[in-house]
Amino acid sequence: MPKTTPVPALSRRSPHPEGVSNDEFRAAMSRLAAGVCLITAHETPLTADGPRGEDVGMTATAFMSVSLDPPLVLVSLREGSRMDDLLAEQPLWAVSVLADDQLQVAGRFAMKGRISDRLLFADVPYVRGEASGAPLLTGALATLECRTENRVEAGDHTLVVGRVLTAGLPKPESAPLTYFRSRYRHLSQ
Repeated sequence: MPKTTPVPALSRRSPHPEGVSNDEFRAAMSRLAAGVCLITAHETPLTADGPRGEDVGMTATAFMSVSLDPPLVLVSLREGSRMDDLLAEQPLWAVSVLADDQLQVAGRFAMKGRISDRLLFADVPYVRGEASGAPLLTGALATLECRTENRVEAGDHTLVVGRVLTAGLPKPESAPLTYFRSRYRHLSQ
């Protein structure tokens, strides 16, 4: 008979019908290390003579490659978030894979209840993507510009699958910023 190691008991608050609670699920998934990305898009003005459009950004750790042929990626967005609402209307968006020296950028764009994305971009160095019009961070490990191919409702999130239109390597030799056990981490090399 194989030997098993008991799993520490976690809080059983508000279990789902299947038996796992939000706390148990969150604790287990926090053990999955993830890269950190900044997802950006440009909100176009409502009218030609109206106020200019605004850049929108959010920190994401639920981002992955889906396919090589065609080149597809996926990002998971909280349903009803500003980025989810924007990408329901705007099919073009961008991804900057954050380097370990971009911790402040990750924290800034992960803030809840922030007032203005315009202020968040104020002192962050970026270039505007030619295909998407969205900000691409100049100090990122890699950048991608995407066009939405599909949106899938999944619980309290929307999975957005995007076709990669451009890819760049602004700072390819840097170490990545990672997220593990609910904290940003530096990967030791």
